[in-house]
Amino acid sequence: MTAVKQIKQRIERFQAFGNELPKATVYYRQDWQVLYFDLYGKMFGMMSPEAQETSAITLKGPPEKNEELRELYSDISPGYHMNKKHWNSIALSTTQLSDQEIEGMIQLSYHLVAKNLPAKDRKKVEVYW
Repeated sequence: MTAVKQIKQRIERFQAFGNELPKATVYYRQDWQVLYFDLYGKMFGMMSPEAQETSAITLKGPPEKNEELRELYSDISPGYHMNKKHWNSIALSTTQLSDQEIEGMIQLSYHLVAKNLPAKDRKKVEVYW
């Protein structure tokens, strides 16, 4: 399988995974030209919409864990156009991380954003934890 085909499959898979999370939606955000992972108007990720060698997904993580991941994996870098302390970008062409590991990172990002939602919205997603 070509790298671009694998990246295309990952984009589709991670978009579907994000849409399965309670109250979350993943959609194309025209003004930023990205796939936007949204939970009650708060971003928990963004991803390249087109499969290219440079395609990436950017996700929130605990600052100390983000540093550790960057040291362990050359395919993880500080979040592109984001707060470098709280966000990492993962190359979708990576062979260092499995789809399941990236889905775990998507889920962690979702939970980090969910726990900072206003109480009325947080209660709507906490029932799924």
